[in-house]
Amino acid sequence: MKWFLGVDGGQSGTTALIADESGCVLAEGRAGPCNHVDGAEGRERFITAVRGSLEGALRTLGTPAPRFSAACFGFSGGPAGKDALTRELVQAETCCITHDAEIALMGATAGEPGVIAIAGTGSIAFGRNAAGKTARAGGWGYLFGDEGGAFDLVRQALRASLRQEEGWGPKTALREALLAATGARDANALLHLFYTAAYPRARAAAFANLVDGAARSGDAVARDIINGAAQCLATLVAVVRRQLLPAGEAVRVSYAGGVFGSNLLLERYRMLVELEEGATVAAPLHGPAEGALLEAYRLAGMNPKEREAICSNLSRTSSTRIA
Repeated sequence: MKWFLGVDGGQSGTTALIADESGCVLAEGRAGPCNHVDGAEGRERFITAVRGSLEGALRTLGTPAPRFSAACFGFSGGPAGKDALTRELVQAETCCITHDAEIALMGATAGEPGVIAIAGTGSIAFGRNAAGKTARAGGWGYLFGDEGGAFDLVRQALRASLRQEEGWGPKTALREALLAATGARDANALLHLFYTAAYPRARAAAFANLVDGAARSGDAVARDIINGAAQCLATLVAVVRRQLLPAGEAVRVSYAGGVFGSNLLLERYRMLVELEEGATVAAPLHGPAEGALLEAYRLAGMNPKEREAICSNLSRTSSTRIA
């Protein structure tokens, strides 16, 4: 049997999929985030996450690590500093280490041209045209970018809460929601809590669902934050599209990441993107980990006809995998 491996390594977690040559996913393994390799601690966390996700999948199969025909790894923050570490952990005849946006697009469009906005903990837009040219916008990290990502939503919610406490911002349900979720006595204490090691970015970003909940309940401040995030993400898509395609040319635009779990944000994003002629927003056909698998198959020489059969098998097995 030929084995193929696809790994999606992000700020919130790492997912490994092992599949056979027909596209049937045999096993899935999950582990923690692996987005940074800076310093000894970051390097150890990265190794633990990649190894843990792979070993979790192998436990399901009940087999030792094989030599894969092809493997693809898509990492948040890109491949810098991760290539050599990854190749030490996995044996593969062909191996690709790339960024998470590329595998997200590969999965969302099943390898066809298009543009995708990714809004998980952070945010980025990425696209590829029919000639194979790629472009990106955003993805500059929580200090200088990541507009529309989950951490940005929570940061804006906390800022709104602080303004309310100081008397120069409107009242918002976000303050009480954040305090109840964290146990902080006030917004100032919550601010200091978020600066501690107990609340890394991924944990803080998980409170983004509170912003969506407040917006759905009619909170004007929360709704403005959600609408602003959708606008940022739609703008990133438009920037990428202009780099790759003539104005008005038809293009499939998709989305990925937990932030798009907000129906309010998704529908606003859809409306804004489709204001531009030729753009059609469509749900992703496959997730980023499946996208990594498709890239592994491509590296192994998959032709368009084989891709169609493999995508069909990926769709059929995606709802029955064992985590």
